[in-house]
Amino acid sequence: MKFNKWTLGLAALGVVSLTSAAKAEEKMSAIQSALSATTISGYVDVSAQWNIGNQFHGGSDGALPNYSFGGAGKADGFNLNVVQLSIAKALDESEWASGYRVDLWLGPDANTLASASTFHSANSELDLSEGASADLGIRQAYVALRAPVGNGLDVKLGVFDSILGYESLESGNNPNYSRSYGFSIEPTTLTGVLASYRFNDMISASAGIANTKGPHINARAHGEDFMSEASKTYLASVSFTAPSDWGWAAGSTLYAGVVHGMDDNEAGYDYDWKSTSWYLGGTLATPVTGLKVGAAFDLLDLYDWGSNGGTVWTIGLYASYQATEKLSVHLRGEYLDDSTDGYLFTNMSSGIHAKLIGITGTVQYDLWQNVISRLEIRWDHSCNGDVFGQFVGDEADAVMIAGNVIYKF
Repeated sequence: MKFNKWTLGLAALGVVSLTSAAKAEEKMSAIQSALSATTISGYVDVSAQWNIGNQFHGGSDGALPNYSFGGAGKADGFNLNVVQLSIAKALDESEWASGYRVDLWLGPDANTLASASTFHSANSELDLSEGASADLGIRQAYVALRAPVGNGLDVKLGVFDSILGYESLESGNNPNYSRSYGFSIEPTTLTGVLASYRFNDMISASAGIANTKGPHINARAHGEDFMSEASKTYLASVSFTAPSDWGWAAGSTLYAGVVHGMDDNEAGYDYDWKSTSWYLGGTLATPVTGLKVGAAFDLLDLYDWGSNGGTVWTIGLYASYQATEKLSVHLRGEYLDDSTDGYLFTNMSSGIHAKLIGITGTVQYDLWQNVISRLEIRWDHSCNGDVFGQFVGDEADAVMIAGNVIYKF
């Protein structure tokens, strides 16, 4: 082993021995090797938003569309949405590879994600909202392992993103700034174990077990309603990717998945309904250069919601066109049917199902390096009742104009 001149000098004076120096060098080398595989990344997500016609009136700012990471807290002003800090070591190509990933969220969206541990407050069983203004949350934190089973079995243990959905928790990976209704009825984060296997270049599948369908870390499906401690949430998915010899359709994907189980019992009183989330979606490359289209179907079957349960389902259609290297245009159309008497829209009159149409157009122009900048217009329309407006429930339409800037590092 070669030593630097300072180590040799100290050894000559008898301050250190070459044997101890060699062991120290080996330990430092192991630490440096581990750190060299670790990556630090993230993004800063900010926005400005104007909700036309929804002015503050009598302590209320009216009724807004109820989609995830929107709402009154972002209406008619400038917003810090979230800062994500990611620290990760990806799996390498070895048979017994190991790694990890930690995604930390800072900012208001961290509160909306609501992944706080069930034991983050002294009285957690009664109120998980305590500490909700901390502006700090864990999006993902898992250990990744690979076992030499067939082509390689990859396993995540800890907290990970849901396996369902056309859109991601990470806004910058989505074609639009605002989230769809389909995303809004899907699980977000799960605590458990997830195994993934790729049969070949076209077909892959995953299956797992989680504590609950809810986002709260370490939540349990059993509690004051005497559910069995064995009650868990089960999840599975399968995906197909068109091979390279499919011509213009190469790279197109089809994905199906299901998550079934209980929501967080510790999230509050009687938040323990059982439900199943179904998803089917895909993207299709087209013969037109730069044009991709997609579709997504989400169904949430709530067995114990209210007195009779019910379903919420959505259909979303997507189109994205990369006009130039920097300019892209994205369009989303969606339809929602909520038969649960108030799961997603509480402003509907009792017994009336919420039926809504949403159309969202987004123009993205990447002028600066590492920066996503986009302008969006969104229109939501209620088909069978006035659920929006300056005064709660006096308008059938809601219009939003937003600007969004994301710096990725």
